[in-house]
Amino acid sequence: MTGLIALDWGSSSLRAFRFDGSGRLAETHSRPWGIRHLPAGGYDAALADVTAGWPALPRLACGMVGSRNGWREMPYLDLPADAARLAGALGAVRAGDGLDVHLVPGLRDPHGPDVMRGEETQLIGALALHPSLAETGSFILPGTHSKWAVVQGGAVTGFRTLMTGELFAVLRQHSMLGASGAETANDAEAFARGVAAARDSGAAGALSRLFSARALMLDGTLAAGSVPDYLSGLLIGEEFRAALADGLARCDTPLHLVGDDALCEHYRRAAALFGIELPPPIADAAAHGLWQLALEADLVQRHPEESPAC
Repeated sequence: MTGLIALDWGSSSLRAFRFDGSGRLAETHSRPWGIRHLPAGGYDAALADVTAGWPALPRLACGMVGSRNGWREMPYLDLPADAARLAGALGAVRAGDGLDVHLVPGLRDPHGPDVMRGEETQLIGALALHPSLAETGSFILPGTHSKWAVVQGGAVTGFRTLMTGELFAVLRQHSMLGASGAETANDAEAFARGVAAARDSGAAGALSRLFSARALMLDGTLAAGSVPDYLSGLLIGEEFRAALADGLARCDTPLHLVGDDALCEHYRRAAALFGIELPPPIADAAAHGLWQLALEADLVQRHPEESPAC
């Protein structure tokens, strides 16, 4: 049997994808076993469980599994980097079953400096699924550490990390702004109000507006349960304000989302308040990026008569 087992292995979760020989995504398994929360037996046990019942196929993994705290540390590649360069720098770790798990390196932008692990594979997958974006493209990859990336000539040429998700968690759990204990309201109006506050903060930025969440609640104009939605809008809005202010994003240049549908929808709503229309997110980018890198590295071969991944 031909095909690939692709592993998107992050800090908090593990997703496994089985591709057949034509690059068709045949099966997907998920486990809450990121590198910070492994089961008894560690990496080998997690791998055996998430791929149980699957045939022995080449295995390729991206994400934090290749970090300093992962299964084996893979060095970062400096930009620019395309699929061929990433595939040429793969490493491997020998699993308990005697077979290798190949690992994708991360990327480093020396101009930041800034680094990414896992998002580089999502970008490769996005370009494989939408080749028209390879010549010039700008991408937002929302998450705990959101990435704004630029692609030119099929290579990642620049990116920036914004710790939006982590800041939101810190503010909710460890600041007076999240101390009300009220049940979250899922308030779209409060979210939009937060985005607008960031948008209109000018050179001062959203940091100068954070305490407004407390003031609005004390005034009675923002319900306690709506504070998280307001803060979410404020922080996501700050991403757009900052990106537009320094030229990382432009209102007249298309942006593309890569990531979870629910989280990306928040970014689409925020973008609309900046006059930016974002298309629906590119789905399963990490999985298809792993398939593309496996092809580049000759871990798998697609038969000429078979259709590409879709």
